[in-house]
Amino acid sequence: MGRKEIRVAGFGGQGIVLSGSIVGKAASIFDKGFAALTQSYGPESRGGSCRAEVIVSDVPIDYPYVVSPQVQIILSQDAYAEYGRNAPPETLLIVDSDLVKIDPSQNPKPLSIPASRMAQDLGRPVVANIIMLGFLAVRSDIVSCEALKKAILDSVPAGTEDFNMKAFELGYNYDIEHGSEV
Repeated sequence: MGRKEIRVAGFGGQGIVLSGSIVGKAASIFDKGFAALTQSYGPESRGGSCRAEVIVSDVPIDYPYVVSPQVQIILSQDAYAEYGRNAPPETLLIVDSDLVKIDPSQNPKPLSIPASRMAQDLGRPVVANIIMLGFLAVRSDIVSCEALKKAILDSVPAGTEDFNMKAFELGYNYDIEHGSEV
């Protein structure tokens, strides 16, 4: 596998850090590899910029910072402006189409999913990040789908496990059922 890097970016309150933590836990505990998580967020408790970056590897990680992410999950327009707009063509770029307006000249086109709307339809907007992780499971081999599921169950509050698995499955099945063009 080697070293793989993922960046999740958006704003505070979207579960950005939790998403990064889940990916790291999936890689290190449930896929039996190694992971390093770094996070950055603005001084605001909600609404400020937020970023989680995860390195996963099958060998110990000697440098814990993302240099060239293979995957970026973008959950806000500001994050898209900072990280997504100029992503290299080989980067898998996934955006929340409800919150991010794509530059039409960008090539290749990012993959999109209306995660915020889907979460709202479920009655809990806070699970948009889990929907995105389900979508990630279909599109990337950074961590296994089973490891992601186990990490989610191990990370969410008691009593919300079934609901979070429903959100994960929505994201997972969205790609299969609807495609993912912007």
